[in-house]
Formats: sequence, C-alpha cells, structure tokens
Amino acid sequence: MRTLRNVHERIVDAPATAVGALLDRVSDPDDPLSPTPVWPPILFDRPLGVGADGGHGFVRYTVGEYEPGRRIRFDFPPPENGFHALEVEPLGPGRCLVRHVLEQRQNVRETLLWALVIGPLYDTMIEELLDNAVRAATPGAPMRPARWTRRARLLHHAVSDRAKPVPPPASAALARQAYEKPDFTDACRIPLNPGMPRDPDAWRAVLPFPVRATAANEILLGEDAAHLDFRASLLIEDDAATLTTVVRLHNVRGRLYWAVVRRFHPLMARLMLTRTHRRLARRAAPAPLRRAGSAPR
Repeated sequence: MRTLRNVHERIVDAPATAVGALLDRVSDPDDPLSPTPVWPPILFDRPLGVGADGGHGFVRYTVGEYEPGRRIRFDFPPPENGFHALEVEPLGPGRCLVRHVLEQRQNVRETLLWALVIGPLYDTMIEELLDNAVRAATPGAPMRPARWTRRARLLHHAVSDRAKPVPPPASAALARQAYEKPDFTDACRIPLNPGMPRDPDAWRAVLPFPVRATAANEILLGEDAAHLDFRASLLIEDDAATLTTVVRLHNVRGRLYWAVVRRFHPLMARLMLTRTHRRLARRAAPAPLRRAGSAPR
C-alpha cells in the first residue's frame, strides 16, 4: 500500500472572503466552480453540509467536514479510503490561495489505475475547477486556462457519456407526426450536464440534412428520395438530448437498401449524437461566464 497525496494550488488576486463565498456554493444549481459541462456536476442529496452524500459522475463521497468560507472535506466511502478537500487560505487583504488536496491509500491495482487513467483526468478537471475560481473571483482579469494534454483528451473520450438506445419518446411530437405509418423508428439518448445548450438549433449539425420543422424544444431534419423518406428529430429536454429516427419506404429498392443500412444505422446515430454532445460541451462557456451572460469561449 502507498499513500497518494496530490495537491493543486492557485493564487487568486481577490479577498479570501470572496473566494470562500464561491466555495459555499459548491453543488448549488448556480455552482460557479464545477467545471461543467465537460465534467459531471458535483451533486448531493441535500444542501452542502456535513453528512451530505453524493459526488460527481461515478465518483462518490460524503461531506466529512465543512467550515463555511474556508474548507470542505469530502470523504470517500468504504471500501475506498481517504478524502479530497477544497480550501481557501488568506495571503493578505486582497489575495488568497485556493488549494485542492487528495489523499488516499492505494494498493498496487489502484496505483496503476491512477497512473494510467484516473490521474491525468483528475489533474485536468481540478485545474479547470481552479480556472473557474479565478474567473468568478476576478471577472475580466487576463488568465491562461488549463490546457488539455492529448492523453487526457483521449482518456476523457473513453470514459465520458455516450448515447444509448431508448424507446422513441412520447414528447418527440415532430418525430411522431412525421409519418402516419413509418416503416422504421428508433431513438438514442445522451444526458446533459449543466451548461449544455438547450436550444435545439445548436444541435442541428448532428446530421447533414435540411431542417423540416421546429418546435420549442425539438428540431426535425430530413430528406426525401425516390426509394425512401427520412426524418431525424432532436428533442432537447432539461436532462437529456434524444435523437429519434423515422423512415418511410417507397418501393423494393428502398426495402433492399434499408435492409442493409438498418444494421449500421443505430450505431452510427449513437456515434453522431455522442460526437455532437462532446463538441458542444467543449465549446460551452465556463460556469462563471455563463452566470455573467458571456458568449462561449
């Protein structure tokens, strides 16, 4: 067993009280520090305080200590061990240090997993969280955002959310109204983190087809041909984006063509929705800039 201690620090040219107030909003709906939507939001089963249980994504923890405006310690549950903590240290009237510390006892398997996969992702996420602390505490000040390594980007693609097959949603009105009796229908869905665009028009690049109809939370793309007609609906709800496909076949040529294409279509639809999700997440404005109504970075 070895003890891992990983520390990230950032000096912020703002009073410790101002930065501490940001710390107190962790897990709130307007949390200015969580680096969403690229990373999962920090969520708990109750307001921030000792005993609050939750985490971000598949990483689970409980608030073990909380000093408002100064420090939060998050304890990992058994059989894991250790903690990670966010703290603010005053350096003077208008300056402070923000620190994130992780300590954990690791066996050989955990050590390898950290070195190969978790560590590069963790380091990138925490640096983006500290970027948000600087943005929120010193709006408009010049800064150099954390850079993603090629390795971190590849690992993030491997572990990030992917679209999964689901039944066509009843709320996808444009898709359901496209054809009275479609010959094929399927759908896939991907969750949306805070900060993802909820305007369906932002998602229209998911497929290279003309817009056929629009609604408040749905856009319908499609194309007609001699052998078949095709429609794709993007339904954007609070917690997810759903891509629904409906097809109407016209003749033998259409049936023969679709007999081949339908074997690959579900996989390709999920890949295209996942790719669009990743692109929009990377283009989204960081949380402090979204609060200020800024355009995406």
